[in-house]
Amino acid sequence: MQKNLVILGATGSIGQQTLDVVTGPLAADYRVYGLSAHNRGDRLAELIRKYRPRRAVVTNTGQYQEVLAATAGWEGELLSGPGGLLELVTDPAVEVVVSAVVGAAGIQPTLAALQAGKTVALANKESLVAAGELIMTTLKAKSPARLIPVDSEHSAIFQCLQAIAEPDLKQVHLTASGGPFACWTAEEMKSVTPAAALAHPTWRMGGKITVDSATLMNKGLEVIEAHWLFGLPYDRIKVVIHPQSVIHSLIELVDGSLLAQLGPADMRLPIQYALTYPGRKANPFSRLDLYQLSDLQFYPPNFKRFPCLELAYAAGKAGGALPTVLNAANEEAVNAFLAGRIGFLTIPRLIEHAMSAYEKGSNQRLDLDTILAVDDWARRLTRQLIAGQSSLG
Repeated sequence: MQKNLVILGATGSIGQQTLDVVTGPLAADYRVYGLSAHNRGDRLAELIRKYRPRRAVVTNTGQYQEVLAATAGWEGELLSGPGGLLELVTDPAVEVVVSAVVGAAGIQPTLAALQAGKTVALANKESLVAAGELIMTTLKAKSPARLIPVDSEHSAIFQCLQAIAEPDLKQVHLTASGGPFACWTAEEMKSVTPAAALAHPTWRMGGKITVDSATLMNKGLEVIEAHWLFGLPYDRIKVVIHPQSVIHSLIELVDGSLLAQLGPADMRLPIQYALTYPGRKANPFSRLDLYQLSDLQFYPPNFKRFPCLELAYAAGKAGGALPTVLNAANEEAVNAFLAGRIGFLTIPRLIEHAMSAYEKGSNQRLDLDTILAVDDWARRLTRQLIAGQSSLG
């Protein structure tokens, strides 16, 4: 029997590749029940006409009428706004939710899906960064809810941990490509343009995550995500630069053994694994040719040239709502960089300023309202700092 699937962020890279999986090798297992998009209303309308879901959501309410007109004759229901997302993911007919929206916008629908007992395939790392404690507490309390990672690194660790007893694990190693500026000097990075930052050497992703990869903030967010997913302290979560992106991550056991998951740079593989877990299924996707692996490199990250990674570790170790501040400030800074309003090296300065400002008056109880309030505060502060950049030094 087919399971009813919802894809949040259906017009993005992960959303599109999820559609490839569930209409390809998993076509007999899943029905596309619901789709959502934010600003790509035109593309959402195309997907609705093609896949004929039962329900869809355009969270940008200004595009509702446009999508409605473009899908005339479709027998499904079109919802709008953030409330529409919550209604979709809590629909009793829905069994699996792929959370692939960008940024903190994924917090509420991810949490709502878990509260409703759904299986969530998580590609929205910001949910765990900003609200990890709340989400993991909900997950433990809401059987039969499940949370399965989609990020290639966390999927790799998740796969390697199968059948490994907890006392046998020493630490995990998250691999990072290093992005397009891995070998650049700090002086060279002063002149980085958005176009250069978007030219990732191995992966094809959306704009925000690609810039995060260039600053290594993406790896920092993944460190915090790994802390919550696998229940590990930060000193047992390491980052290793691996430019070839063949080994997607490793676990290290107490006896010194290393277990790794290897594969091509194809996100359809971890997406499919999340949707077939605990089983596996054949697919026509690309395969890794071991005879072509002539050179695999590994080296430690440079925290001085990539301070975003160090800021993420600091926020995670401090805990509380500081990771929420980190995430919100980063989203605002990246948006400003992509718009040409700030330089590449200003991104970590903005994040550090926001974190410092929050640390002076923190100690708040972490519930959803608090997390959303801190997120809003950090965004407003960061926008103010962007408007007066001379104060950043």
